[in-house]
Amino acid sequence: MLELLFDVLGEFALQAAGEVLLELGLHSVAEPLRRPPRPWLAAPGYAILGTLFGALSLLLVSHHLTPEGPLRLLNLVFTPLAVGGLMVAMGIWRARKGESPLRIHRFGYGFLFALCFALVRHAFAE
Repeated sequence: MLELLFDVLGEFALQAAGEVLLELGLHSVAEPLRRPPRPWLAAPGYAILGTLFGALSLLLVSHHLTPEGPLRLLNLVFTPLAVGGLMVAMGIWRARKGESPLRIHRFGYGFLFALCFALVRHAFAE
């Protein structure tokens, strides 16, 4: 049972780390690229980035971290929800520091990134 908990937490940590690294990288280059928001363009961009980060994660950890069965499907749903919430929390934290939040700090964009990340891992991990 404890191993199962570590597997689920490992999957969450892997996706969260991918988004945090993306967020840090985006934040560093966002200032010169500020334009009026275009959500119709941003959403597919986050989906593509999530897919790419999911594929890159397979190079680091090529196997599933959650066991076969219903838990793997639950992980596919709940981990992106949790990571989306984490990104909202990071946006609030950045706003309190006086920094402007990025689009990924909105739940929908964070969730979309994490969902695409998780779908790639679900489909292609060993």
